[in-house]
This record gives sequence, structure tokens and C-alpha cells, in this order.
Amino acid sequence: FTKIGLDYSTPFTYSLLRFSIALAITLIIWHKSIFRISKPFFINGIILGIFYAGGFALQTIGLNYTTVTKSAFITGLSVVFTPIVYRMTNGKKIPVHQKLGIIIATAGLWLFTKPDFANINVGDALTLISAFFWAFYLVFINKYTEHVEKFENTIQLVFCQFLTVAVVSVLGLIAFEIYYAKIELKNLLIVSLLFNGIIASVVLTTIHTRIQKFTTPVKAALIFSFEPVFAATFAMFIFNEVLRIGEYIGALVLFIGILISEFGETFRAMLMKSKVF
Repeated sequence: FTKIGLDYSTPFTYSLLRFSIALAITLIIWHKSIFRISKPFFINGIILGIFYAGGFALQTIGLNYTTVTKSAFITGLSVVFTPIVYRMTNGKKIPVHQKLGIIIATAGLWLFTKPDFANINVGDALTLISAFFWAFYLVFINKYTEHVEKFENTIQLVFCQFLTVAVVSVLGLIAFEIYYAKIELKNLLIVSLLFNGIIASVVLTTIHTRIQKFTTPVKAALIFSFEPVFAATFAMFIFNEVLRIGEYIGALVLFIGILISEFGETFRAMLMKSKVF
């Protein structure tokens, strides 16, 4: 849906419209909860929004200079950076099975995207920085929601994220699109904005913010690394894009990495119990 929308709008203009819709929806439905926000939740929400906006903006700018496949792979490296950031900020040791899952998932991501790094450019560097932003986002959303019990507080964090991204989109529009910003009010653009503004932003960000505390940032990063596979699958049906055999193998390897990270400890316990080792 983003690919469709960007055919009729420049990136920061599209982002501003998308998150303006998200802001409007959250205000209409949960305005009472939002207006009761306390200072700590406001600050935490803004910090999350900065990480979210940084990842989104740098990835968008980077796409102007690099290829989609390289961007997908580099962004997916957040699966490698997340445990590093998690260790830096929490001092917690990453289990061996999760480390193994990360290595296998990264290999699968490489096989799936097959990026060509013969010519490294500024777009690759910007996308790499965006991957660090996504890693920090996952770690801090886990930190800030770990003890959140009230749904009202979840909504407050979500609203502040949308507000921050909207402000960054305005700044990006002024800095990069002020002379060539475009918007063509076509039906496809409207559908794209409604899907991304409501489903991909309000619904999914609310779900993620609410349930992140039940898993770990590392596992979340591994699960999100599967996003290119889902994107390619939908593109196959919507845009008639054909997957290569290497992409199927890469997707399988990536899935195995996620399974090892998720169930490695359970599998190890079963082996220990059966006295295989």
C-alpha cells in the first residue's frame, strides 16, 4: 500500500498525511485518555516517536539513493543490532539459542534479498543508521511498556509516537520537498492512506505497544525480520511479482532462525529431559 501511495505523493508528504489520519483517529476514539496523559508517559512517548521517526525518515531518504533489495537487507540488520542495544542498555545476556537464531535469520535474509554491495553509497549508510533507530525503538518500547497495565497509558504512548512522526514529517517536507512536494488525490492514494493510517498505524502500533512486554526485543526483531517475506508474498498476488527459488530458500532459512530463537530453550529442555545430552 505504501508503494501504491508513493506513486501519487512524495515520501514526507505521504508520511504527514498518513500520520495525520492516525492522530485524528486516536483523538476521536480516545481523546479523554489522551488528555489525561502524565509527564512521564508524554516524555516516553516522544522518545519512542523519535526512534520511530528516525528509522522511518532515514530509511525513506536512503531509498532515494539505494536499491529496494539493499534497503530491505540493511533494514533487516536491526535483528543483529537489537541484541547489541539490548545488552548496552540492560546489561542482560543474550541466550545462546537466540544468538544462533539471529545468525541463521540474517543468513536467510541475505539469501532472500540477495543485495548487491558492489557500489556502497550514501543511501546505504543512511539506511544502516535507520536500522540502529529501529533497534533502539524495539528495546525502548519494551522498556517503557514493561510495567504498563492500563490500556489508557498504552494509547497515550501511541498518540505521542504519531505526534512525533507527524512533526518530523513536516520538518522533512520543508527540508527536502518544499519545492517539489506533490499529491494527486486519486482513489488509490486515498485507499493507501486509509489502510496505512488506520490499519498499519493505529491498529498495529496499538497492538505492538500493548503486547511487546510479553516478549523480548530480540524475539520481536527476529519476527519483524520476516516482514520482507510477507511483503514479497503480497506483491506476488497484488503486483504479479514472481519469487525466485533463492527467495523461497531464504524465506525458509529465515523462518528456521525465528523458530530456533523462539523455541530453542524448549527444545533444549526436551533433549535434556530425554537424556540425549
